[in-house]
Amino acid sequence: MQTNMTMPEGIWYLAAGALAGGFVNGLAGFGTSLFALGFLLVIMPPVQAVAVVLVLAVAGGLPGIWEVRHQIVQQPRRVLNLLVPALPGIPIGIWILTWIESNHLKITIAGFMILYSIYFTLRRNLPRVASPPIILDRLVGFLGGLLGGAASLSGALPTMWYAMRPWPKRETRAVLQPFNVTVLSIATAILAMRGAYSTQTLTYLAIALPLTVLAAQLGVLIFKRLSDAQFRALLIGLCFAAGAILLLRTLI
Repeated sequence: MQTNMTMPEGIWYLAAGALAGGFVNGLAGFGTSLFALGFLLVIMPPVQAVAVVLVLAVAGGLPGIWEVRHQIVQQPRRVLNLLVPALPGIPIGIWILTWIESNHLKITIAGFMILYSIYFTLRRNLPRVASPPIILDRLVGFLGGLLGGAASLSGALPTMWYAMRPWPKRETRAVLQPFNVTVLSIATAILAMRGAYSTQTLTYLAIALPLTVLAAQLGVLIFKRLSDAQFRALLIGLCFAAGAILLLRTLI
């Protein structure tokens, strides 16, 4: 563990991360790492925390994939344009992970949270990109794969990029959700082959997985009922609050 806290105290952090990550994944189609990793890094080292979050992100993303399954089948090339370039980025990101210190990773996660909140605040004024060069999609996909391997943050850049497309909310999610789940599944498999899933890690997962799946189901239910304005306000508030708390805790 990263601190001197007892196991029961650590379980509370684990449960909080599992619930927060699963709920946001179900609600928005991404964000497990942004909301769960900060909690997990309090009680475990970076490689172990990312190994746990990867599994939680995959499990939490499955209800969302089912929700937009028809949109995925209708436009499979959109996902492939993003996913294929991501594949070489995943092992590079995992290699980078072995060189990152815990505090550096915490600050990175906090920065992404705060940038997300600022981004969505300014989103109304961003240009709409209807038909960008395909090379840009592929570049975003590669960087998403790299971030997915390094910190299971595969959805960060693709979400910002595809939010500028003039697509309905469900079509946007039909690209991001399968991309995230696929990238993070591959990263999970690579870490498993490297022996990242020790007995202790599997114990953490046994506690966290049911909480993540339940929270993701709740997030999907709320996603179906929220208007675009309500969805945006909730996302902004969650991102900014979580990022600010994590950044202050790390720096102070």
